[in-house]
Amino acid sequence: MEAFQYKAVDDQGRMTVGKIDAVNIADLETRLDRMGLDLVNYKDLGPTGPKITGVGVSRRDLITFCFHLEQTSRAGVPILESLEDLRDSSDNPRLREVIAAMIDSIEGGQTLSQAMRNYPAVFDSIFCNLVSAGEQSGEIAQVFYQLGENLKWQDEQAAQTKKLLIYPAFVGTIVIAVVFFLMVYLVPELLRFVKTMGQELPMHTKILIVVSNAFVQYWYLFVLIPVLVVAGLIIAVRVNETARYQYDAFKLKIPIIGPILRKIILTRLTSFFAMMYASGITIIECIRTGEQIVGNKVIEQAMHQVGQHIADGATLSTSFERTELFPPLVLRMIRVGENTGALEESLINISYFYTRDIKESIEKLQSMIEPTMTVVLGAIIGWVMLSVLGPIYDLITKVKI
Repeated sequence: MEAFQYKAVDDQGRMTVGKIDAVNIADLETRLDRMGLDLVNYKDLGPTGPKITGVGVSRRDLITFCFHLEQTSRAGVPILESLEDLRDSSDNPRLREVIAAMIDSIEGGQTLSQAMRNYPAVFDSIFCNLVSAGEQSGEIAQVFYQLGENLKWQDEQAAQTKKLLIYPAFVGTIVIAVVFFLMVYLVPELLRFVKTMGQELPMHTKILIVVSNAFVQYWYLFVLIPVLVVAGLIIAVRVNETARYQYDAFKLKIPIIGPILRKIILTRLTSFFAMMYASGITIIECIRTGEQIVGNKVIEQAMHQVGQHIADGATLSTSFERTELFPPLVLRMIRVGENTGALEESLINISYFYTRDIKESIEKLQSMIEPTMTVVLGAIIGWVMLSVLGPIYDLITKVKI
């Protein structure tokens, strides 16, 4: 809400000066008209309270938001009444604030999509563009259904990604902690005994001594250097476009993980593309929006090239083929969709194809991580045991009874 100082006249022509809160100029005029006044002049005094950002509204809240508006829109309930019901029933105070402010904006003359654009932290540009297309086409209920399904898919993908990362991070932390314990505490105690035997030590034992001494004397470097390297990379990626591009290209080239990441990005792209195209948004606008949602500079640049090819008269399938991002099967599905006029169905099928492939790939990767971590930890412990117990065993075999 904004505070306005106004000058207005009543039916008798008498001038009135005062202050009033309103969402915008249209809302100001509406409020004054209810008071029997006609606006002559005004001055915007700025916000009347803390700015509502919508921070704290989760994806699950948006799924509920879309489901509620889809159901009420299909039932013919006016948008304002739907929003009022959702405001009163929501458990999230941040969402209630946003909905209450949206209601004021709509009462002030804005459309639903325009009111949403006031809160980019909650409703991104794709969300707002799709709602706007639904308002213009009269298919607002279908748009909210598609948005809800897409948000559910995003939530599932986020859960799978977390599941993929949490286990390796946990096991990796355990491995690092065990290595530190061995090298800083246990190995020095064992090697102190080995050194007192006064015999020639094998090479792998000497290497273990060097590594253990490095951990004991410079343990802080083993802690600080990785932290500084990671912090430096994060800063470089955020402030330097070239570094960001190289980092994104490297992620796509990581064995096993890179192909999965590429599939996740392309699944998100085709899913949103199908949803926007079905809502009546032009292919060029879909491509431009696709550049903003991929989250990878390499694929973003490729999508920009696709848009240029299409603007020059190339077909969608030909433009995608030139980027070398999609496998032949996907390109063939897009080509068939173009030729038959069923591009939306083809894009949905591609999204389904990739979603299933991603799920299977993640399951395979998770099944590989556990034995790999076990082998790594076992190899480290085996090296330590061999380096320590090997000289002791040699000494025992030389003792004559």
